[in-house]
Amino acid sequence: MTELRRARMVPELLVSDLSRSLAFWMDLCGFEIAYRREDEGFVYLDLDGAQFMLEEVRGGENWITAPLDAPRGRGINFEVKVQAIEPLLERLAAAGWALYREPQERWYRSNAVEVGVRQFLVQDPDGYLLRFSAWIGDRPA
Repeated sequence: MTELRRARMVPELLVSDLSRSLAFWMDLCGFEIAYRREDEGFVYLDLDGAQFMLEEVRGGENWITAPLDAPRGRGINFEVKVQAIEPLLERLAAAGWALYREPQERWYRSNAVEVGVRQFLVQDPDGYLLRFSAWIGDRPA
């Protein structure tokens, strides 16, 4: 990996099994480890500037404000912009990983234009919801 340019905001997700999470995030979603702290069960992931921190819950000092009931991250989804969603869909299908929402084309208004994306949603092993989207164009609103 080239030198990491850190994003200004990076979510840190608490996970129950870091090995299982890494198999999902890296093998299926294509993220790479920018760095890790093995003794803390921590990794910093990057996919073309989309960045996440994963930390395994080990009973130490985490940022736990309430019970970690499954699925985690209820009420939020993380949009990850990618060049194309098809390679991810192929890897997920080959692994038998269920999608939360099938691929769709959506147009979102942004002032005087609509931004078009092809997107789908998938949950990681702990239930965090990821929305992968690929830009397909803009059009007048």
